[in-house]
Amino acid sequence: MHDITSAPAPVIHPTVRIWLRLEGLAAFIAGLAIYGANGGPWLLAVPFLLVPDVSMLGYLRDPRLGAFTYNLAHNWSIGLAVLGVGVWSGLSWVLLAGAILVAHVGMDRVAGYGLKLPTSFGDTHLGRIGKAAR
Repeated sequence: MHDITSAPAPVIHPTVRIWLRLEGLAAFIAGLAIYGANGGPWLLAVPFLLVPDVSMLGYLRDPRLGAFTYNLAHNWSIGLAVLGVGVWSGLSWVLLAGAILVAHVGMDRVAGYGLKLPTSFGDTHLGRIGKAAR
């Protein structure tokens, strides 16, 4: 059986990388539009956009836990689920949190950050980033 912790990071074709970044840009814009349309305070948008990065604290223990906690906060399904619960429940703070999560994931994808592999922070589903890419 293949051990994922030793698998190389994928190499993504440049054209596909562009499409993924455009997808991220669309989600970033949509998340911010939903946030603003539902009364989200613009003064707090930037600090709120940074909150999901607290999930990187798992890397203080080891790359496997870091990848798990990072990926938990940086995937479309969690953000969309929180957004859906906010719409369904009518709780504006939940809706705003979901919009921020979607916008944050979109922002990260535009910057080239993907879901993390358990090998290291620099290994993502979009290829290697940072020092790992060099």
